[in-house]
Amino acid sequence: MVIQIDSRINQLLPGFKLGCIEYEDITISETPKMVRGKINFFLSSLRLDYGIDGLTKIPGIREWRQSFKSLGIDPSKYRPSSEALIKRALQEKPMYWINGAVDINNLLSMQYALPFGIYNRERMEGNSIICRLGAPGEFYEGLNGRETSMEGKLLLSDASGPFGSPIVDSVRTSIGDNTHHLLHFIFIHPQFSTDQSRKLLEEASALFTQVNGGTVVFQEMME
Repeated sequence: MVIQIDSRINQLLPGFKLGCIEYEDITISETPKMVRGKINFFLSSLRLDYGIDGLTKIPGIREWRQSFKSLGIDPSKYRPSSEALIKRALQEKPMYWINGAVDINNLLSMQYALPFGIYNRERMEGNSIICRLGAPGEFYEGLNGRETSMEGKLLLSDASGPFGSPIVDSVRTSIGDNTHHLLHFIFIHPQFSTDQSRKLLEEASALFTQVNGGTVVFQEMME
């Protein structure tokens, strides 16, 4: 697996990092009650600490908004997925319970206020992935049920084109109960140091495999 960050991203957003973890032999099932309890406790603590109007006080929210601006993306029009999840939590809207993989992905995204994405490796084409800005005419069917234009947006692309982004991911590489080979990507803003980012990957992979089993076969942070 070859993973690269396009040079234009480095020019527009120096210090941007992309974390990647590859898992094999994952077993996806309903999120255990104990883990749901852990997530609900985190959500309660988040609301208690920041309140309904405290979104911008959370470390990481402003940093990713500024990062979007540096890349030419309007953060008031397109929110990072981490911000959307946290905003929903502060508004006391119910958690979307999907499965152990997606729910842990969402928990990690809210804990670190960073966009996390989990993808079905078996639905990807080729052995090379690049993080870049979308070109004119690029789009995909998003998990939000809408056809999403990816022009000018930060995205992940394989041999078949875009499949993921810190805004919304594609249906093409979505995971299901029979998915056993996954890629986990973390979009890390420049204020996160290299050491912090490597520690983050260790903590994320440990929690993910604790809940979903499997083995980490690749773990790297690109910058």
